[in-house]
Amino acid sequence: MTPAKDATPWLQVASKLGRLLENLLLSVLLLGMIGLASTQILLRWSGSGSLAWGDEAVRLAVLWIAMIAGIASAREDRHISIAVLPRFLSAKGRAVAAVVVDLFTVMVCLTLAWYGYKMVALAYEFKDLLLDGLPAWPFQAVIPVAFLVIAYRYLVWTARRLRTLISGGKSG
Repeated sequence: MTPAKDATPWLQVASKLGRLLENLLLSVLLLGMIGLASTQILLRWSGSGSLAWGDEAVRLAVLWIAMIAGIASAREDRHISIAVLPRFLSAKGRAVAAVVVDLFTVMVCLTLAWYGYKMVALAYEFKDLLLDGLPAWPFQAVIPVAFLVIAYRYLVWTARRLRTLISGGKSG
C-alpha cells in the first residue's frame, strides 16, 4: 500500500520493503513454477516419466501466486471492479460508494479468511499430506493469511476514503 504523503519515514521504508518482498516472492514463485512445469514437460517428452510431486507443486505455486497477487493488487487498490454505477453518481456519491465497496470487500475477505483458517485447521487435525508426504497445512496457510492482509489493506483504504470524505476532499 502506498503510504500517504505525510507518512513517517519508517512507514515509507516499510511500505517499500513490503512491495519489494511481495514482488520478489511473486517473481521467484512464477519462475520456479515455469521451471518445474517445463521440467515436467521435458521429462515426459523424453520418456523418462516425471517428478511424482511436480504437478501438485505447480498447483500449489498457482495458489500462492494468486493469493500473493491478490495482496499486491490490494496494495494499489486495483481489485477487479465493474464501473457501471459510478458513471451515474456525483463525486461525493462515488466516494460514498467506494467506502461501501471497501467495507464489503473487508467483510468478504474476513469471511474467507475465517473459512480458510478452518480448512487449514482441519488439514492440520487430520494430518493431510501433500508433495509425497509433507504436511498440507503450511502450504494452505497462505489462504487465510492472504485474505487477512487484503482485509487489512481495504480497511486502511476505507479509513483513507472516509477521512477524505469527511474533510471534503482536502486530505489524501
